[in-house]
Amino acid sequence: MSAGDYVFAGAGCALALLLAAQPPARAEPAQDGRIAVPPGEAEAIETIVATAKSLVNAAAAAGERPVMRDAHAKGHGCVQAQFTVRDALPDKLRHGVFAQARSYPAWIRFSNGNGAPRDDHTGDGRGMAVKLIGVEGRKLLPDESTAKTQDFVMINYPVFFIRNAADYAPFTLLTKTNQTDKFFATHPHEQAISEAITSKTVDRVFEQRYFSMTPYRLGPGFMKFSARPVDCATRAQISPSKTPPPVGDPNYLRNDMIRWLSAKGACFEFGVQLQTDPATMPIEDPTILWDEAKSPFVTVADITIPPQQFASAAQQAYCENLSFTPWHALAVQEPVGGINRVRRAVYQAISTLRHQLNGVARAEPTKLESFN
Repeated sequence: MSAGDYVFAGAGCALALLLAAQPPARAEPAQDGRIAVPPGEAEAIETIVATAKSLVNAAAAAGERPVMRDAHAKGHGCVQAQFTVRDALPDKLRHGVFAQARSYPAWIRFSNGNGAPRDDHTGDGRGMAVKLIGVEGRKLLPDESTAKTQDFVMINYPVFFIRNAADYAPFTLLTKTNQTDKFFATHPHEQAISEAITSKTVDRVFEQRYFSMTPYRLGPGFMKFSARPVDCATRAQISPSKTPPPVGDPNYLRNDMIRWLSAKGACFEFGVQLQTDPATMPIEDPTILWDEAKSPFVTVADITIPPQQFASAAQQAYCENLSFTPWHALAVQEPVGGINRVRRAVYQAISTLRHQLNGVARAEPTKLESFN
């Protein structure tokens, strides 16, 4: 993992398999479920940002063009979708984009998690970043406060591998010299999570379940969110294929997306998990799994990716120039916790830097562009 990012009905068995490699909870008690900014966090975030920028600048100086994200550098494809909020949701869920039943056009970028493009056969986290278009209301980022977009950024693992900014700062410094083993030598809990994430290989991105990992506000309360794959016709849950990945194709995930969407659509149910037990569902420690037995995920929206052609060079370039961040959001769905505060600074700094280095303007989309 890099410096930048590094129960649904019937889903219990699949989640149990997903979490088979999940390490046990920390020996010490979890923090209570409140927002608590620790002393020294601002200085730690400055260190993380400076380190992330130095890695991007080094890649640019070495001739990388276009300059890529510092995390999730390899995009498999950016596809058009519809995000449809369900009707008659409980009042406790009806906040922000879930306040009323409606459909939003969306861009969705699927990616590998590493900060450098690698063969898809290499174990890695896989990302699903959703950008809704047409979201009214003032947004959190001052320079994009009038943008009409909102992002949901996810990965195919339910917890993050670093606890807070104080731990993230030395970890990112060690990434510069490929010595992260020194960090993990004294952080076995984090090492187990990192290894579980980076050892995963997948056959198809449309068959993965994706998680926010970190918490967010939902009106007066807090939530995590997840997207799980379902059959578009029957709405039955889809389990990951057991077919071995094709040999000799380093980009098989993208090529499978092309084949899949040339014949049929892909669908996900988008659910939220409310914080119901603050003692065991902490805000400031995203390495702790929120127990679905205590608070099952409730489906609030449906994601439909229709059959489409998306593999043109123009569409790929457009996709890579988009910025995805948890902080493209309304205040009632604000990202919370230390790792999200790190993300706010790092994502903004790296987006600005790479767009400058690439000579491309930063802008949020206002519609689904056509590249056919």
